Amino acid sequence: HWTLLSVSLLNLLLSTACSVGLVLAIALTIHGRGRHLVIGCNSSALPADARAAIVTNDCPFNTTRIYDTALALWIPSMVLVVTEAVLSGKCCLVALILRGIGPCARSYGKDQV
Repeated sequence: HWTLLSVSLLNLLLSTACSVGLVLAIALTIHGRGRHLVIGCNSSALPADARAAIVTNDCPFNTTRIYDTALALWIPSMVLVVTEAVLSGKCCLVALILRGIGPCARSYGKDQV
């Protein structure tokens, strides 16, 4: 029970940190219109809007679709990491109930688990 409690609590904390990081990345990307995504390209030919960027020899990757691709990958990742955090929280609650700790420890919840 202690192993389940410690692993689920650790996973809950890591999932929460990942979700905060993803929210920050999504917010900065939308607010900056993708400028931060192409900041490694030191070219004056790149416009301020990453959606209208052109492919240049100064940039090691294709900048034309980086804004849409980043958001298309980050938003489903956000859904998955929040789901993981919720499931880890439930596992942590089950471990607490099984150890007899918490408000639900001596109730019907322990028999139900």
